[in-house]
Amino acid sequence: MLPAICSVLAGLVLLPLLVNLCCPYFFQDIGVFLRAVGVALRARSYGQRRPVHTLLRVFIEKARQTPHKPFLLFRDETLTYAQVDRRSNQVARALRDRLGLRQGDCVAIFMGNEPAYVWLGLGLAKLGCTMACLNYNIRAKSLLHCFQCCGAKVLLAAPELQAAVEEVLPSLKKDNVSIYYVSRTSNTEGVDSFLDKVDEVSTEPIPESWRSEVTFSTPALYIYTSGTTGLPKAAVVNHHRLWSVPFFINISGIKENDVIYITLPLYHAAALMFGVYGCIFKGATLVLRTKFSASQFWDDCRKYSVTVILYIGELLRYLCNTPQKPNDRDHKVRVAVGSGLRGDVWREFITRFGNINIYECYAAVEGNIGFLNYTRKIGAVGRVNYLQRKWAAYELIKYDVKKDELVRDGNGYCIRVPKGEVGLLVCEITQLTPFSGYAGAKTQTEKKKLRDVFKKGDVYFNTGDLLMIDHENFIYFHDRVGDTFRWKGENVATTEVADILGLVDFIQEVNVYGVPVPGHEGRISMASIKLKEDHEFDGQKLFRQIADYLPSYARPRFIRIQDNIETTGTFKHRKVTLVEEGFDPAVVKDALYFLDDKANMYVPMTEDIYNALSDKRLKL
Repeated sequence: MLPAICSVLAGLVLLPLLVNLCCPYFFQDIGVFLRAVGVALRARSYGQRRPVHTLLRVFIEKARQTPHKPFLLFRDETLTYAQVDRRSNQVARALRDRLGLRQGDCVAIFMGNEPAYVWLGLGLAKLGCTMACLNYNIRAKSLLHCFQCCGAKVLLAAPELQAAVEEVLPSLKKDNVSIYYVSRTSNTEGVDSFLDKVDEVSTEPIPESWRSEVTFSTPALYIYTSGTTGLPKAAVVNHHRLWSVPFFINISGIKENDVIYITLPLYHAAALMFGVYGCIFKGATLVLRTKFSASQFWDDCRKYSVTVILYIGELLRYLCNTPQKPNDRDHKVRVAVGSGLRGDVWREFITRFGNINIYECYAAVEGNIGFLNYTRKIGAVGRVNYLQRKWAAYELIKYDVKKDELVRDGNGYCIRVPKGEVGLLVCEITQLTPFSGYAGAKTQTEKKKLRDVFKKGDVYFNTGDLLMIDHENFIYFHDRVGDTFRWKGENVATTEVADILGLVDFIQEVNVYGVPVPGHEGRISMASIKLKEDHEFDGQKLFRQIADYLPSYARPRFIRIQDNIETTGTFKHRKVTLVEEGFDPAVVKDALYFLDDKANMYVPMTEDIYNALSDKRLKL
């Protein structure tokens, strides 16, 4: 009997070792799934309460529990949880008593990174209002579109963006929009100031009755993303969606004593959701910088004792490109969370700056599926977790890149790709994996839905991204499809760029696409244009047009002049060959031009410029 018992005990002891040998990620997969279930069950419980338990409630509790703990560090300023709580109370009162807003209204924020962005957002949440996060780079037509599609009644803008506001002021006034500068004075007729009104009201807590109608399906944020339509779309982030943040934060090992450094713009989901709301969830401390600076990055990390950084792939590459210093490893950073990191940059980063735990993830702000590389395998964005797939039915399906269309079988259904092959990522839209769509854009919301994918009547969310699953079940990002590409962490919509170029008097037709550049993440904007008859190319005039209407990351760096622009049978511009040929003057026989920022014009593309770009002697 005793030998038998000993054998059983030995087996139990050896079982984990055997499992780990045969399935090395088994316990990590199980652990991640259990955490996901825990967050989901907690969120479900919070959603059934009245009033619902939102992340705002978490902030209020943290402010009550640790009132004097630093919440926000900005330059030489330190704001505690209690100070931000009181300031956001004033914001809610000013919005309600002085501006007449009520729960359910939407307010658009048009400003850069500063503490006001954070306490304005919390004040809006306390009033039960939705915050639309406008990209401060956009101008004119794009700015008006972004404002109008969210249905905002009020625009709160930084005084530094006065010129951009005044450009669209007549149109906003025509729509009876109230515009305020986040300042105590205004130099623009028709635009009032807001901070003086905030200063005048009480800091007392806001009654829950002011937001009593808020549910988990109520939009908390509108975060803008570029899509195939060309103009940015307002992705709906409801209060239930915000409860996905704790899952990523927990898996990344972020704790309450961490100091999180944000250099990404707060209109980005990565900065606002992962950074600000992730910090709130843990009760941690946030360091905010106006704009990313590669030369100041590690000095800031040392100054503020930063332990967690947020990144996009390009950010870490910029850091790797800075001159090496003896104190490169002299910092307290232990965790980096972000997306878009190339494997070679990943290796170089940890070799140079220390063994920082990098958690690469994949997600779209409007999407219903996301991955986190919790094993930290270099180059991957996550791994297939079979338990996760029980409630999130995602697949990689065949996609013809050259034809820019799905591949379907004889019955009209999509085809799953085998492991090791690239496919389009789609995820079934269900109650567990919903798709909230875009504000004020029903047509664009429908375009993201694929129907009859594997059976009649099913509906899947189309991510627009090509991924690959290897034979060890690791997931890798491959590329984007359609009319959107990424450059310097921003989505660039080809049709938006084409619309701006098409307004120039010597251009008849435009085809915009992204081309890869050696040593750079993403693709840079390039345009093929057809000139009007009896017109010549004017590099100065084209520069003035793109400088006035396009953010720097979307401006075509290369121009190709073609006699005819090829289209498909459905009149879509052909891009594949153009992308493959790129901007090498030795390959492209058409006239090529390069955007010279110093000369403020497009200049003829030469072999010397091409070689300088290839050798990284000329920066983009």
